[in-house]
Amino acid sequence: MKKHPVYLLIACICTMACINQLNSQDLPNILWITSEDNSAFLGCYGDEFANTPNLDKLAREGFLYTHAYANAPVCAPARNTIISGIYANSGGHSNMRSNYPRGSQVKFHVEAMRELGYYSTNSVKTDYNTNVNKEVWDECSSDAHYKNAPKGKPWFAIFNTTITHESKIHEQLPISELSHDPKKVPIAPYHPRTPDMERDWAQYYDRIQQMDAFVGERLKELEESGMADNTIVIYYADHGGVLARSKRYVYETGTHVPFIVRIPEKYKKFWPAKEPNSKIDRLISFVDLYPTLLSLVGAEVPEQLQGEAFLGENISPDPKYAYMFRDRMDEWYDMSRAVRSKKYRYIHNYMPHRIYALPIEYLFRAKSLQSWQNAYENGECNEIQSAYWNTKPVEELYDTENDPWEINNLAKDPEYTHILDEMRAANRKWLTNIKDTGFMPEDERTIRAKDQAIFDYFQSGKVPIEEIIEAAELASFGKVENKLKMVEFLKSKESAIRYWGATGLLLLGEKGKSEIPALKKVINDPSVNVAVVAAESLYKLGAKQEAYKGFLRALKTDREFVQTQAMNSIYLIDDNSQLLKEEVVNTLKRMKTLDRNQYNYRAAMNLVDKWGLQVN
Repeated sequence: MKKHPVYLLIACICTMACINQLNSQDLPNILWITSEDNSAFLGCYGDEFANTPNLDKLAREGFLYTHAYANAPVCAPARNTIISGIYANSGGHSNMRSNYPRGSQVKFHVEAMRELGYYSTNSVKTDYNTNVNKEVWDECSSDAHYKNAPKGKPWFAIFNTTITHESKIHEQLPISELSHDPKKVPIAPYHPRTPDMERDWAQYYDRIQQMDAFVGERLKELEESGMADNTIVIYYADHGGVLARSKRYVYETGTHVPFIVRIPEKYKKFWPAKEPNSKIDRLISFVDLYPTLLSLVGAEVPEQLQGEAFLGENISPDPKYAYMFRDRMDEWYDMSRAVRSKKYRYIHNYMPHRIYALPIEYLFRAKSLQSWQNAYENGECNEIQSAYWNTKPVEELYDTENDPWEINNLAKDPEYTHILDEMRAANRKWLTNIKDTGFMPEDERTIRAKDQAIFDYFQSGKVPIEEIIEAAELASFGKVENKLKMVEFLKSKESAIRYWGATGLLLLGEKGKSEIPALKKVINDPSVNVAVVAAESLYKLGAKQEAYKGFLRALKTDREFVQTQAMNSIYLIDDNSQLLKEEVVNTLKRMKTLDRNQYNYRAAMNLVDKWGLQVN
């Protein structure tokens, strides 16, 4: 129905009145300073080896959160969670990386702030794991700055630095240029103390010192602008890092982040403690940032947001848990979910047959990791240092309060059974409530969602998520008493349940040999993803010719993600057949572009390098 011009005029007047009312209020400016890939290796967090005077000063002037967490241990899904207020594994954006459209009702925090009258700038990181980037900001460039805000208008500004990014240890600096002594640097107990490991750790501490200087410059700039007394400053890292077994992993080292808030005296009512220079032990995670932002400016928090406000006008009760997730990391599929209380961390590994140290090309650029691999292969690692190169337990439980490096798995200790049961149940409840999209293979869900956003598809009720998660949990334990249940899963109308049925038989190994006939049938399953898992299982059970059919079927689809899945399996079964070599090369030739950002291309090149092939 076409609206009368009078109605449109009234609507415009009302909108302007709301904006003027907002501007007339004494609202705080919001300055976010973010760093990349760094854990809480800061002096204010008790790290005596770190040199971080600016962040230490910020903590003295503000409030330091001791239990702050990235929901994903890698940047793009973590940033998607921040900007959408929805867990990326609920929104369909949990893989590293993706470019899927966001849900039809998903509004980014910057859009909400702009509607509230805030001038919003971003310098300059986007990487939201979706097809929306710069266009949502008033300014998004290296020149974007709150100083460009119209006079009298509140502003929301983000400044991001990559000084501590993982790439900064890929090229080692001369030891003479390092400020931190490699021989004195503290390293994780799961790392062997190789010269390259010491060197990368020392260089990483140098980068943290340089990052601290960047933060100092931003804070000085704010003071000189004359707006510090009207500005709430929030500093945090986008996830943990950066040496191997931190970034990409749902451990403390991958998800625990430094998080400091400075709130001027003017907004004392928002202080989370009686005085600055206080430590706050509330559990917070990135999904909480969007509702907290709205709460700080007195705006209503939409019900669809999945986090809780921890500052401002509408603070929620302290949560009992924070939640984390891991799915595809670049060209390698894996899947873990984690629950963190103030004392314990629970991890459920849904693909325990995959080793921790999957050969992700970008990860293995670090000389420290290469040296760790050499030490392991030469028999120079102890049991703790060797675990990274082996398959995973289904469940992990750590008393992180007393075991900060999380190396003593308590999951099978009878004394902790009640903790394990409680946190396992919390994980299951969370996954079901948010309708976790990661339990359906990526290739499958992109096909089934069609033109609909994955988030919308899963929220529509068309996906039997509870049944799928139940199948995944049963399958992941790989128990022989569930073998017939896995065979039943293979007959399900739901492809994701069939996928987990095949995964359960794969995890059984030789104990599943009696079900070779059932596995052979699903080589022709309507879902190629199911066929790939069945092929890997058949290969390991000696039925290689049938396995080849499943792998070839996937490679010939020309679909990026099922090809990636198939090449992961081919890499790990360590097959050297000419048949698979030729088809992988043909797959490369069929690709329209050879781009390292295509994950089937990366997976194919991993195989080409492993086999020592020459490809034009």
